[in-house]
Amino acid sequence: MRDSGLNRAIQVAGGQAELARRIGITQPSVSNWNRVPAERVIAVEAVTGIPRTELRPDLYSELAVADDVDDVDIGRAREYALLATLLSRAPSDTLLAQIARLRGDATPLGLAHARLAEAASTITPVVVEREYFDLFIGLGRGELLPYASFYLTGFLNERPLSRLRQDLAALGVERVENNFEPEDHAATLCEIMAGLAGGSIPASADAQRLMFERHIAPWMRRLFIDMENAAGANFYRSVGSLGRLFLEIEAEAFTLTS
Repeated sequence: MRDSGLNRAIQVAGGQAELARRIGITQPSVSNWNRVPAERVIAVEAVTGIPRTELRPDLYSELAVADDVDDVDIGRAREYALLATLLSRAPSDTLLAQIARLRGDATPLGLAHARLAEAASTITPVVVEREYFDLFIGLGRGELLPYASFYLTGFLNERPLSRLRQDLAALGVERVENNFEPEDHAATLCEIMAGLAGGSIPASADAQRLMFERHIAPWMRRLFIDMENAAGANFYRSVGSLGRLFLEIEAEAFTLTS
């Protein structure tokens, strides 16, 4: 019996034959799967947009966090990881259900979590998938272009991307195979910050601060403000509010530690 992650991958791809074609293997190979093999998870994620946490939750269910990371940095890593996931693809029904269970306190960030949870509880996967498409992909282009190069220069694949690649190389961070997005996409940068905060990307505190100050602070808050005000945003308006508030807290914290 096929598990739910594999079933959804086949459905999104348009059938077993199409999934096999997209990842470069034969249809009988896919027909023999009960779940997505570990060595094929990244490829299937790349061609279907279904997150690895849904394809193989037994392998990717928890955020990777080093043993000696304190609770504050674990919380920061999880916040960045959530933003990375929501910026990289429309949330699945499973993720929407998880977000709907979020609870917040009376702080501005806590209230932003509560608003995000409320938005997740009142939207369907089909509607949010369309919203994501209109905002970030579109026919030709979406309402928003979540790339550092675009926000800083007005064009894609410009100098901010090459500077980022130099700093990533210094950290030993390499591009994931089959990921064709430029590295200055907001989702990728949030994923990198999650790795730095959680310790899965070994780096000094100064390296983490420099990554934020050089590649996130100059533009990403503006992206989240634009998301809050985007005509096509509904669920993603609450994502924009959460992202903006979180980056304001991050910026103040890094100022205090510099």
